[in-house]
Amino acid sequence: MSSDTAAARVLVASNRGPVSFRTEDDGSLSVHRGGGGLVSGLSAAGQGTGAVWVCAALSEADRTAAREAPSGRLDLAGHDTGDLAVHMLDIDPGTFARAYNAIANSTLWFIHHLLYDTATKPVFDGRFRKEWASYEAYNGAFAQALADEAAEGAQVIVQDYHLTLTPLLLRRLRPDLRIGHFSHTPWAPPDYFRLLPDDIARAVLEGVLGADRAAFLTRRWAGAFLDCCEQVLGAQVDRTAMTVTHAGRTTAIGVHGLGADADFLRERASRPDVEARLAALRESVGDRKVIVRVDRTELSKNIVRGLLAYRDLLRTRPEWIGNVVHIAFAYPSRHDLPEYREYTAAVQRIAKEIDDEFGEDTWQPLILHVNDDFPRSLAAYRLADVALVNPIRDGMNLVAKEIPVVSEDGCALVLSREAGAYEELGPDSIVVNPFDVSATTDALHEALSMDRAERAERTKRLAAAATALSPQQWFLDQLEAL
Repeated sequence: MSSDTAAARVLVASNRGPVSFRTEDDGSLSVHRGGGGLVSGLSAAGQGTGAVWVCAALSEADRTAAREAPSGRLDLAGHDTGDLAVHMLDIDPGTFARAYNAIANSTLWFIHHLLYDTATKPVFDGRFRKEWASYEAYNGAFAQALADEAAEGAQVIVQDYHLTLTPLLLRRLRPDLRIGHFSHTPWAPPDYFRLLPDDIARAVLEGVLGADRAAFLTRRWAGAFLDCCEQVLGAQVDRTAMTVTHAGRTTAIGVHGLGADADFLRERASRPDVEARLAALRESVGDRKVIVRVDRTELSKNIVRGLLAYRDLLRTRPEWIGNVVHIAFAYPSRHDLPEYREYTAAVQRIAKEIDDEFGEDTWQPLILHVNDDFPRSLAAYRLADVALVNPIRDGMNLVAKEIPVVSEDGCALVLSREAGAYEELGPDSIVVNPFDVSATTDALHEALSMDRAERAERTKRLAAAATALSPQQWFLDQLEAL
């Protein structure tokens, strides 16, 4: 840490930070600030605390900015980081790629979302061990940066599956700190978690237990973590007190369901760029009913089965032919991984098959976009009669919470029981087994047929549940619990 910088009393660590950089045509760097619940939450918590956000450089422009900044501190280099001090880590690109792609996204993500085709994968061999060593080094870099930045007794909240080892590594460096870890994903049940090599499974659990408090989005995911600690580590688990005692330390377990940011969404959804996209969508749709889905082309989002259910709807309920349009925004995700490229291709192939089978000169049954456009997503939210959110497994799924908040005429929510949001939104949703295409077809028909008054009443209750805990309060509650 630079000698002219006061030590921080509140810190957050995450792979992706609140700012990113782009190299302009003249070679200069331009900074771009991100949004989302974590940014607004830390901003609310960080007023007057000297809060520091530690993150990784994700691009060459990011790495250049991090290298040129004093000790990686972007705010000390004169970059606009808002109310936040940002320490960006210039981690070796090879180390980062192995830690991020091979371990975080191709191993831990697959474990927690139960995504492996276990007949052939995973394969834990010598290559995997090299990748795991990079994940250890990546987590070690975060732990060292946090240790360098933190004041005596500071509060540190470490985010997500990228940084499961950081709490224990940080505790070894700075036992005076109050450390929290928050998991934004589901947590795998013990039988599936044990796909990991025994020593790796233990390391992940012990890494998280290095925190004073480990928190999850739902009681279900917290319960799975407790089960893993008990069965894999042999830890002492108290499900009433929600604690895990292992290796002479006790870690508290918490649950914080992240809500939608209602004020931001409603204000952003009323801006001119959204209005323009809404007008274009209305022109394409006409007076037909609209089914909306907005997702990344992430394997766990279950886009393919959603499209199959829509095709089945048109095949089995001909009354909807010409009277409904499915707006599907499937934004590319992790295209450096072959499984994701193949999945995006499958989405596009099935979409074309639907248009070829049912499309008419006066009716386009499916509007698919694969280029990210947040204003267009908000326009679709406003237009939705039905929202389809059918993930195989999801830590929360904020789309399920966002659409009811900005829907203009009320929308019926078709929701997977495997989404974390099901815990809060299930009573007013049409709930589906995400693997059952026929049942999803039935749910879409029920949603499209729902009386407008009932749809509006359900939407009010969904929006109230979705915004019960703001992102700012979500973060502040964790700090208070520490």
